[in-house]
Amino acid sequence: MAPLGGAPRLVLLFSGKRKSGKDFVTEALQSRLGADVCAVLRLSGPLKEQYAQEHGLNFQRLLDTSTYKEAFRKDMIRWGEEKRQADPGFFCRKIVEGISQPIWLVSDTRRVSDIQWFREAYGAVTQTVRVIALEQSRQQRGWVFTPGVDDAESECGLDNFRDFDWVIENHGVEQRLEEQLENLIEFIRSRL
Repeated sequence: MAPLGGAPRLVLLFSGKRKSGKDFVTEALQSRLGADVCAVLRLSGPLKEQYAQEHGLNFQRLLDTSTYKEAFRKDMIRWGEEKRQADPGFFCRKIVEGISQPIWLVSDTRRVSDIQWFREAYGAVTQTVRVIALEQSRQQRGWVFTPGVDDAESECGLDNFRDFDWVIENHGVEQRLEEQLENLIEFIRSRL
């Protein structure tokens, strides 16, 4: 049985490395489908909010791409792992509360346990989407390898997961990305 929130017609779980374009892709899909039809859910939102509360930090600044967030990233990852070990569905349950749109795009799925939770909660309407980008493309977007971040489970937890329903290549070739987005939008509309 689905936990708090409505019964979605489709749940797409997006994953990918930092600066692969997960947020870009989910925001592009939402803008084309409409916010009344499509909700973008971020697992990192409740994590950052709870972390900010417990550590006396500025939650809004943890949401952006600032150096402020980067200063706390490693500790936030450690703290989030501790929360997940105690309760693997802790952050998943928080993001679905009160969501009424029929299409859910979870923009930052990072672990097999995230996928398992959504599959158990929502069954066959759950699909996985991997966004990939060449390292060179990610570097052009500002990515720099950071030890303790880019080699941690939060970035590597799905590296060996091979059962993605969709793979979106976001190497910086606009026409190729557009074709892939159109295919995905066609599929999403078939579920409405």
